[in-house]
Amino acid sequence: MLCCCSFLKMGRADNPTQLMTAVHKQHAKDPNFPMPIIEKIEEFLGNEEVFSHPEDHALLIQEMKIEAALITNNSPYAEVRSVVDNHDDPAMPVSTLRAWFIGTIFACAISFINSFFDVRMPSIYVISTVPQLLAYPAGKFLERVLPDVGFTMFGVRHSLNPGPFNRKEHMLITIMSNVAKSTPYTNYIVWIQYLPQYFNQSWAINIGYQLLIALSTNFIGYGLAGLCRRFLVYPAYCVWPSSLVTIALNSAFHDVSTETAVVPGPFKSIWRISRLKYFCWAFGLMFVYFWFPNYIFSALSYFSWMTWIAPDNADLAIITGGQTGLGLNPIPTFDWNIVTFNVDPLMVPFFSTFNYFLGAFFSMFVVIAIYYTNAFNTAYLPINSNKPFDHFGNRYKVLTIVDDNGIFDSAKYQAYSPPFLSAGNIVVYMFFFAMYSATVTYGYLYHRHEIAMGLRDVWSSIKTKKTSENTQKVDLDVHNRLMKAYKEVPEWWYMITLAISVAIGMIGIACWPTNTTPAVVLYGIALCLVFVVPIGIINAMTGVQVTLNVLAEFIGGVWVEGNAIAMCFFKSYGYVTCAHALSFSADLKLAHYLKIPPRHTFWAQMVPTLVSTFISVAVLQYQVNIDKICTADAPFRFLCPGVNTFFTAAVFWGTVGPRKIWGVGGQYASTLVGFPIGVLLVLIFYYLNKQWPKNAVFRNAHPVVMMAGALGWAPYNLAYIWPAVPVSAFSWLFLKKRFLGFWAKVCPPLSF
Repeated sequence: MLCCCSFLKMGRADNPTQLMTAVHKQHAKDPNFPMPIIEKIEEFLGNEEVFSHPEDHALLIQEMKIEAALITNNSPYAEVRSVVDNHDDPAMPVSTLRAWFIGTIFACAISFINSFFDVRMPSIYVISTVPQLLAYPAGKFLERVLPDVGFTMFGVRHSLNPGPFNRKEHMLITIMSNVAKSTPYTNYIVWIQYLPQYFNQSWAINIGYQLLIALSTNFIGYGLAGLCRRFLVYPAYCVWPSSLVTIALNSAFHDVSTETAVVPGPFKSIWRISRLKYFCWAFGLMFVYFWFPNYIFSALSYFSWMTWIAPDNADLAIITGGQTGLGLNPIPTFDWNIVTFNVDPLMVPFFSTFNYFLGAFFSMFVVIAIYYTNAFNTAYLPINSNKPFDHFGNRYKVLTIVDDNGIFDSAKYQAYSPPFLSAGNIVVYMFFFAMYSATVTYGYLYHRHEIAMGLRDVWSSIKTKKTSENTQKVDLDVHNRLMKAYKEVPEWWYMITLAISVAIGMIGIACWPTNTTPAVVLYGIALCLVFVVPIGIINAMTGVQVTLNVLAEFIGGVWVEGNAIAMCFFKSYGYVTCAHALSFSADLKLAHYLKIPPRHTFWAQMVPTLVSTFISVAVLQYQVNIDKICTADAPFRFLCPGVNTFFTAAVFWGTVGPRKIWGVGGQYASTLVGFPIGVLLVLIFYYLNKQWPKNAVFRNAHPVVMMAGALGWAPYNLAYIWPAVPVSAFSWLFLKKRFLGFWAKVCPPLSF
């Protein structure tokens, strides 16, 4: 508020009309932006009397000046203001030797662990929160023991100990760990190519081949993320809720001055505890409680108490069961891992959580209708399984329909069986199709102006290297203005990264007998380019991810039917590069919020990715030669569940191909109705929103998120979705509205 008062005193808000016009254009359809403020802005801009007789509307004009000051000096979103500072210290050390030392060690360690245990059942996976927690004591230790000695390079002094370990160093280490945690997706291709129980292509052991395709898929995402900064990073409405949780933990360690603030809480309570102490208490209690639903009394995890009423009632188990049923249960679990399985109810906006639930709830009736009418012969199968079945009701054996070289054998297919899907799985595929068409339609109708301005700005930046109209408008955001203190990464850096990645990917595919055209790289990237911006905007605003895996498999399977490996490459370049681009964009937003210089962020992403790729490929080289790996007799539980699933999908979509299942005369061709349904639903909600723009229901309805919720079946169900709704309502509708300071102190750290 002090910044806003000084802003008003300096007279910088004397003419709020231009600012409010820009704010209204950016946020009028933004469900995260407070509707009462939008209504006030519309009243201000739409009333000519305000400008002709300002003395009669002094109160409204003063309110607009205050709003102009608030929006200009801080984020318009309370959840961002609660964890992100609206000031910066450009002199704070960032890319220090100790940060690179700690970050590189953590990146190597997390890459090795995740790669080595990826094929174990169950797998062991280290999330980025672990290095973020460990980085603080490691940084403070080096702060104590290292001397202040160093060297000067290009006019900049690099010291072993430049002073106190700070938040920017901490976040740089976190970003380095973030980019190193994922195993290259192409490793799965190598697994199914090389091992004799799959396609038995011994040449796939070549380390040059493995490195080229791994480096290509890993680095293409950076090129796309960099080119999408003006769409997914700079705009204030791209909040990225998951990033706020990471920043909250960072703030808990470093914000000593604000952490001791006294805030009122529910039931007239007063909270003096710091965010760090609260996190430690919550972490300890959650660690103790974890053992009860997961090991000591597992009924707390799947609390299917309704089936206890009539244990022999099959229909009751089908509808209300939490493990094999549809999970229609008002109190389905006491396991926090299940509550937060799909969305984080404490930090993801309530409208997003509720839309997600609505999609799952209404699609449940489609599942029930399909099952109980025996449509597609689903009544003979489990209602909610994600496994394909044969006509005997047994799990589909994909190896039965291929020859010794892994090529589709039509005679074997005719002698065996077409694949059959459960009712839940059919609905999942139908709404996948609906979600893809809805995403493109939604992006055009709701965000075409922002996308057009972003495209103009990218072109202007490449052509003239000057700030364009869009950048000026985005500068309403205080964080963009603060980042002007640092040199930006030029577009051509990212374009070169993209070009090199494409080139080495095409070389890797062309120089070895993959039976795949190198053009698959370009086709996959083309698919990604169509979706990356609308998907990214939806993810950044709602916290809900739209993945392209099914669409990439569908298009790839139609294009290269009978060639499983070619389909896998198309999937890698169409789906995985898009997922990487969004993940890297989220990291860029982290750096943006923390005011880390963009060029430091660039190298903090590139170098650990390069190192982790070499480590992952080295681990792969060792593991593929382990005797009996990926078999029932594998040592160390290296049973390769992920590899087996990947192989099944490769044969199902690539070898058999979607034409036999979804083509003309295919058993599930009617589910393609999802494509027009997706377009129609978006058009309906868009029309309702245009007709009644002030209606809170239509403004907060998000058809794409609804359809994402409809994907929550097979093998999951409502028991994994509904529990988040009351928690989100309590967090966002009660705590945040009535006790904002308390909500800002306790909810972000509790999200871990």
